[in-house]
Amino acid sequence: MNLALMVLLPFLGAVLPPLAERLRASRTVLALTAAALPLLALVWLWWPAQRVLSGGIVQFSRPWMPSLGLDLAFRLDGLSLLFAVLVLGIGLLVVVYARYYLSANEKAGRFYAFLLLFMGAMLGLVTSDNLILLVLFWELTSLSSFLLIGFWSHQSAARKGARMSLAVTGMGGLALLAGVLLLGQVAGSYSLGEVLAAGDRIRANALYPLILVLVLLGVFTKSAQFPFHFWLPHAMAAPTPVSAYLHSATMVKAGVFLLARFYPALSGTDLWFYLVTGAGLATLLWGAAVALFQHDLKGLLAYSTISHLGLITMLFGLNSPLAAVAAVFHIINHATFKASLFMAAGIIDHETGTRDMRRINGLWRYMPYTAVLAMVATAAMAGVPLLNGFLSKEMFFAEALEAGAVSPLSWLLPVGATLGGVFSVAYSARFIHDVFFNGEPVNLPKFPPHEPPRYMKVPVEILVALCVAVGVFPGFTVSALLAVAGTATLGGTLPEYTLSIWHGFNLPLLMSFVALAGGVLIYSQRRRLFAAYERLPAMDANLIFEGRVQALVRLAAALSERLRNGSLQSYAAWLLGVVALMLLVYLTPALLTDSGAMLPLDGAAALGGLILIVAALITAFLHRHRMTAIMSVSVVGLVVSLIFVRFSAPDLALTQLSVEVVTMLLLMLAMYFLPVRTRVESGALRVGRDVLLAVVIGGGVGVMAFAMMTSGFDSISPFFLENAKPGGGGTNVVNVILVDFRGFDTFGEITVLGIAGLGIYALLRDLELDSAATDSMGRPWARDAHPLVLVTISRPLLPLALLVSVYIFLRGHNLPGGGFIAGLITSVALLLQYVASGVEWVHRRMPGDYHPLVAVGLLLAGITGLASWMFGYPFLTSTFDHIHWPLVGEFELASAMLFDTGVFFTVVGATLLMLANLGKLSLLDDKRRAG
Repeated sequence: MNLALMVLLPFLGAVLPPLAERLRASRTVLALTAAALPLLALVWLWWPAQRVLSGGIVQFSRPWMPSLGLDLAFRLDGLSLLFAVLVLGIGLLVVVYARYYLSANEKAGRFYAFLLLFMGAMLGLVTSDNLILLVLFWELTSLSSFLLIGFWSHQSAARKGARMSLAVTGMGGLALLAGVLLLGQVAGSYSLGEVLAAGDRIRANALYPLILVLVLLGVFTKSAQFPFHFWLPHAMAAPTPVSAYLHSATMVKAGVFLLARFYPALSGTDLWFYLVTGAGLATLLWGAAVALFQHDLKGLLAYSTISHLGLITMLFGLNSPLAAVAAVFHIINHATFKASLFMAAGIIDHETGTRDMRRINGLWRYMPYTAVLAMVATAAMAGVPLLNGFLSKEMFFAEALEAGAVSPLSWLLPVGATLGGVFSVAYSARFIHDVFFNGEPVNLPKFPPHEPPRYMKVPVEILVALCVAVGVFPGFTVSALLAVAGTATLGGTLPEYTLSIWHGFNLPLLMSFVALAGGVLIYSQRRRLFAAYERLPAMDANLIFEGRVQALVRLAAALSERLRNGSLQSYAAWLLGVVALMLLVYLTPALLTDSGAMLPLDGAAALGGLILIVAALITAFLHRHRMTAIMSVSVVGLVVSLIFVRFSAPDLALTQLSVEVVTMLLLMLAMYFLPVRTRVESGALRVGRDVLLAVVIGGGVGVMAFAMMTSGFDSISPFFLENAKPGGGGTNVVNVILVDFRGFDTFGEITVLGIAGLGIYALLRDLELDSAATDSMGRPWARDAHPLVLVTISRPLLPLALLVSVYIFLRGHNLPGGGFIAGLITSVALLLQYVASGVEWVHRRMPGDYHPLVAVGLLLAGITGLASWMFGYPFLTSTFDHIHWPLVGEFELASAMLFDTGVFFTVVGATLLMLANLGKLSLLDDKRRAG
């Protein structure tokens, strides 16, 4: 079974709802479209799940970037199976629920697309078998949750909540990335299986404390652990289906998943115990206490989520195998009752128009069926017997007692656990009493409230039924899944435990009764407690966070005002000054420590160097004379090309010449809108500064280049010379490197080129510029914008240049040439037609829109890379063979030609997007002057 395809299905599904919405599909069809591929993924999961439940592990791996330790590797063991079931199962229920929650004027297609992107990111995270791939999906969960939390972007609270969540979890993600990189270095691999097996070596390493702190920063920020808990309540600005999904199966569960996943490698030390248990206990108590005083229904549930996440984290921190199993069990139970509670809260909000518990009283009379569902789920959250929450809380109390008996915190752990249980019962009692009883509704926006549509309750019914089924029949419903998930978490043998409703009269049962009685007692004194809470200083985390953000903005603005004076020259001076400092302090001494033999100097080399120096000096001293400076710069480019020829680099020489021609045309088109000469504006002090910077930078770079070229080094050239023909099928080593050995770099470069072309096109599209009416001598420009001589010469050159381009392209794999050079030659040939005959003349004979060329080029190059995956090879691995045709004879056919074709189209499209649209400005200017 291909796990990669299962992970890919939600991402593919994310494309369908927006398309269906464009076709004006009904809301039901949109929901069915959104559910289709995730449902297929859940069904697909059935077959590998049987193997995992039998004790096996299903893996999939394809090389991606082996040199960086990054493989496209996925792993389905007990832990990832558990989370995959939660992600896909609850995700499908949320999709069904959202069908009835979202109003008719909501952009449901976009909502489902974001939701499925979130689902795919979380599914990829829990099944990743490579640490770097895991971090990639980790960051994708932050980005997708940002989109969902800020879905109602017209609301300030949604925008601020989304920004806060992204900032906090993003910073944690950077820490996690650093920890993962160190973890891979210590373990000697980024493969998850090898890292988990290297636990003893990791814990014994001197970097273990740093690794642990960095990883825990990622965990604590994502799972809202104290002191990073403040972002989660503000994420409640998201639509309720998002809240239900985020709190039960995704996002915040990613942190505790990582604790479970890295448990065999990082747990078992005192540092782990104190950091993880301490953070978990503080979060448990803080979240439970604050939840009681929330008036917003979703706010109460948000803080209860923080508290339960603290409970799970505390269990993982106890360094006990049975505590880790209890943590996994509570992950399951919390997912079911918390998802159902958020959905019930959404139904109440949907039918009453408010979530204020001071107004939504007495709903039992109006919504009895919803009330029963919500009360059962709330009882499960409180840990009432015969419900799933009771079983895992009993295990939690037992493990807190066990850990307290062997740790210096002998009294704190069980007391803290009991106190957390007391507040859990108290806020659960408030949820039930204040919402469904406690008098009559007060000034509801929608009155009278009534039961929601039938199928809106189905997801809640399924989840509540699971709460009851697991609570009454744990051995029949959840024991097999818990066993394999616990085994994968521990990385070894499961401890003995029983999932039974009754364990006799013992201390954990007594703690449960104390929690129930204490919670009811605290709730009975709620008025006094609320009055005391109101007297506490108000602390709005959103205001504090926004204040810190605005302080940073003000600091940045102050620094900008100090440095920003509107002078490009000053900005360049600051930049070059820093570079000069680095050259003087750090680099030059290190590079002058070794020197070797130099090539002999002959007359041709001396002449070329002299011409290069003179041309550069002319450019510098006569830069105010635009045309003279352009001509001298072109001489510099020509001499550089000749240097490449001198050192047997014809490919580089051809590329340099082509780029030089394109650059000169670009400069000439741009200079059309600039004065022919500029006046002197710099004083003596500024000129002195510039001369000093030029000497330091030029001298420093020269010394660096000299030191590098004369120092000893091990060349990688022999490898490419030996493997170009057998490995890449070409004798032109440079081209084989570009399209095969370093094909991924080339693909990135043409992507950047395409983006640059599109960006410049966007900047120039609506730009209007005025050129000078006369030349430097005061003479008006010629009326004929397209001289007959230039037109007559340029048109026959087009087919000739295109023929040369095809020739250069076809010979590129074995002789100097290739797609990049051929693309530049074609671009110059077409651009010459614009210059000679005008934009309108060219567009009458060929399309003027070059966007499709860029898209086709990138698509061809990407397809070439993806095709290698189908045959089990790394991305962009090329292949070749020799084919014999009658009459033609034998010739070589290489897949790199398709990649090179993509390079060709991208270069032509991007270059013409830039230069042809710059030429349009001159055409518009000509028309304005003629008019």
